[in-house]
This record gives sequence, structure tokens and C-alpha cells, in this order.
Amino acid sequence: QVRLVESGGGSVQAGGSLRLSCVVSGYIDSRNWMAWFRQAPGKEREGVSAIWTGDSTTTYAASVKGRFTIARDNDKNTLYLQLNSLKPEDTAMYYCAARYGATGYPLEVRKYNNWGQGTQVTVSS
Repeated sequence: QVRLVESGGGSVQAGGSLRLSCVVSGYIDSRNWMAWFRQAPGKEREGVSAIWTGDSTTTYAASVKGRFTIARDNDKNTLYLQLNSLKPEDTAMYYCAARYGATGYPLEVRKYNNWGQGTQVTVSS
């Protein structure tokens, strides 16, 4: 069983930066997508970024491309999301997730079966 624990959220002003971390307990092999999702109040959960554990291929939602960076430290069993140039519309609960296999779009919510508890990011204008 895989356990995911996020941290690093907080409150920042627009233009600021944060780095989210997700510590992974349990075994994840090289055939998994690991991803960050977010959910704002009253909105559906949406994919932000994903990384393939086999070759570190990454994908980003259009709304964050060029501002956010996903990375994985295998030695520390940790997934990161660097958030730069934050905007008020980035305010949401951010979740770490993992899924086995390459089938389908990497940021499709329903494909993921392992989730963390979330960390809140609040950006003020």
C-alpha cells in the first residue's frame, strides 16, 4: 500500500513562490505516473502536473506551464512541485497522487487510486 503525505503549502502574495513536497511510503516502480492535482472551493479537482517514474517525462496543465515545475527525488522518495509567479487563481488545496500504468491522459483524475490528504495554497492579490 502506497501512502502519500504532502506539505509545504501556505499563504503568499501574488508573484510569490512555494515548494510543495510529497513524501512517498511504499513501493512505486518505474511504471507509474505521479502527479499533482488541485481543487478550489466549488470547483472540480483538476490536474496540474505529472511525471512518469520511468524516464521523468513531465506534463503540465496549460494554466501552470512555465510557472510550475514538477520533480522527483528517488533517494528521498519525495515528489516536489515548485510554484513560481503565483496568481490568486492558483489558490486551492493541492493533492499528490499516484497511479500505475501509462494508459490514458496523465492528468485524468479518475485514473488515480492513491491520494494524499492535501496541502492548502492561498495566494492573495
